[in-house]
Amino acid sequence: MATNLINTHRTFSVGWLDALQHRLQGDRLTTLTATVTKTLLAPVFAIAVFLLVWGIGAAHVETSLGQLPGPTQVWHSGQQLIAEYQQERQREAAFNERQHKRNEARLAKDPDAEVMLRPYTGMPTFFDQIGTSLVTVATGFLLASLIAIPIGIVCGMSTILYQALNPIIQVFKPVSPLAWLPLVTIVVSAVYVSDDPMLSKSFVTSAITVALCCIWPTIINTTVGVSAVDKDLVNVSRVLRLGWFTKTMKIVLPSAIPMMFAGLRLSLSIGWMVLIAAEMLAQNPGLGKFVWDEFQNGSSDSLARIMVAVFVIGFIGFLLDRFMLLLQRWASWDKSAVLR
Repeated sequence: MATNLINTHRTFSVGWLDALQHRLQGDRLTTLTATVTKTLLAPVFAIAVFLLVWGIGAAHVETSLGQLPGPTQVWHSGQQLIAEYQQERQREAAFNERQHKRNEARLAKDPDAEVMLRPYTGMPTFFDQIGTSLVTVATGFLLASLIAIPIGIVCGMSTILYQALNPIIQVFKPVSPLAWLPLVTIVVSAVYVSDDPMLSKSFVTSAITVALCCIWPTIINTTVGVSAVDKDLVNVSRVLRLGWFTKTMKIVLPSAIPMMFAGLRLSLSIGWMVLIAAEMLAQNPGLGKFVWDEFQNGSSDSLARIMVAVFVIGFIGFLLDRFMLLLQRWASWDKSAVLR
């Protein structure tokens, strides 16, 4: 009798545990399916629909340069741009190799001979233009941040200073880069005069234009973040008799980082858009100039190459925004910031 009771208890326990395990596995499977659907299948489906609509619509659009390119033509143009970059790097390597051989021959004849390496001056490729634009936008963004963050902190901590600077901020904030660019070009040409400049005037002009347009969101958001610091924390700093610098570094900045990074993200996205327009209008090296040159070229492949540039510009903008989110997560106490 006792043995039967034990066996019955074991059978019930095993069956209950198996049922619980199956249920948990079912819940995990449902959660996993929902996660995969939300993060992978839904975006893939949306992209597939976009490509389908694009391909069908492009086949019915005729332009002065021919039919609007579809996904296949744009993909082939992207591959062609990669091939052009590789060919240009091969030419550069061959050019440098020829120089080395000539210099070695001269040194073999005369060990005291003066030799030099001339820089390769081939046409910049699409990827060279990408690098130029990234360096320019990074310079303008850093310049704007170094100016905007201290101003925002001081304005957030001083009501009088905020009231004094707010009219200037509100007046210059909506000014278009199309208005800044001619002024910056004229001023740089007049002030930046040198027989051997360290930086080209086109680079300086583009970087300053970017800085002037992306400085305002950082100032405004930093000011809001600093002014919204918990009053209890401010009172604690007074009780502890913390100095201005210590209070700013230990209390104000950690509390204001989320709003500060919101302004930095907005500034960087604005700076990236401004840069492309500035390069296009001023004919400064970069992705904007690439787009304008292809537009002026007017060949049958120009439209597809311009569309490749459009996708690359958008993708780089997305990566820059993700980079700022990761930087915010590293610098902030709010480690979930990257998920929003």
